[in-house]
Amino acid sequence: MHGASKRITLKTLRPGASEFAPASSSPVFVPTTDGKVLNPMSNATLFSPLQAGELHLSNRIAMAPLTRNRSPNAIPRAITATYYEQRASAGLLITEGTAIDPQAQGYADVPGLYSTEQLDGWRKVTSAVHAQGGQIVTQLWHVGRVSHVDLQPEQQAPVGPSAVPAHTKTYLINKADGTGHFSPTSVPRALKALELPGIVHSFVQAARNAVETAGFDGVEIHAANGYLLDQFLKDGANQRTDDYGGSIENRARLLLEVTRALADAIGGGKVGIRLSPVTPANDIIDSHPQPLFDYVAQQLAPLGLAYIHVIEGATGGPRDIADRPFNYSQFKDAYRMAGGKGAWMVNNGYDRAMAEAAIASGHADIVAFGKAFIANPDLVERLRTGAPLNAWDQSTFYGGDEKGYTDYPRLNAQTSG
Repeated sequence: MHGASKRITLKTLRPGASEFAPASSSPVFVPTTDGKVLNPMSNATLFSPLQAGELHLSNRIAMAPLTRNRSPNAIPRAITATYYEQRASAGLLITEGTAIDPQAQGYADVPGLYSTEQLDGWRKVTSAVHAQGGQIVTQLWHVGRVSHVDLQPEQQAPVGPSAVPAHTKTYLINKADGTGHFSPTSVPRALKALELPGIVHSFVQAARNAVETAGFDGVEIHAANGYLLDQFLKDGANQRTDDYGGSIENRARLLLEVTRALADAIGGGKVGIRLSPVTPANDIIDSHPQPLFDYVAQQLAPLGLAYIHVIEGATGGPRDIADRPFNYSQFKDAYRMAGGKGAWMVNNGYDRAMAEAAIASGHADIVAFGKAFIANPDLVERLRTGAPLNAWDQSTFYGGDEKGYTDYPRLNAQTSG
């Protein structure tokens, strides 16, 4: 799309009349040739339903994946089911990052998808959410180099595209007294090319476990925030000289192999993917993110994915990064112009006014909220009515029990109190 004298662009149409897709269906894209990508105003609101692939959303508000470190032995507990059930009014719940296999673990007490006990725990979660009419997907996670030997099988080194350490920290728990603390990550070893099909297989098996056994409505591939797939994408972490390093096409290879394999295994309409073009999270950087992610968008377009989940700016930080400019509209256009029809989800620092504007302008189909959902299990109703939000207690974000997890008050409780 760079330097083209004439471009095929996309416009959203409602069959038969208006230029907007109906709120309850997936967008229909019709090419125009005026050389300009149109981003028409939408008649949808945050509270309009949406069909995203095979996911049926009652509104356009998603709960972002949020690591909470409350699953000892990687097994979701009863309070995990309560936590997600309380927030089931979201159009879509995306679980905390969930390890696809033991090597994928990078933080203490995060859940997994590779043992019978873990899947039994997740089945209780999905049953509770479905009983409330909610939709829930799980985020498939391989942390790569963002781990510690104490979290790895047999205390082996974490893995990555190259033996380049991440100058960041992970969360460990002292087994003697149960206290948690942050510790620098361990130096990784470079994955051998012959190991990469095994990584793809672990993602596929985890996806099948999630949908076929644990009862999830779909999965989200975690390809953001400096974790394994993001490490392969970005040249700050990937120094390989084989078919998985060097060029944009090579660095995107593993991500695309994983995504295509999952689409084949469970259906693209049950698969979303999370991307973070310029976040510095976990010491990640790429020298030229725009052409990299435009290419990724173009390659994802034919796969029939349910949604693309984009972190705009620095994860949990500023939306604009001075030394990392990025054109998110161009990124989205690359996806749409290549035929991508998945819902476009945005995330990072959105409040009610910003979210409403993003939906109304056509910038996004779905807006994901993070910390606001931690403190407000009934966030959808609070946004709908303009009610004030509970403040979150950051000291209870990671580890612990019900405090700061399932004990935040709902509106009706505050009113009756």
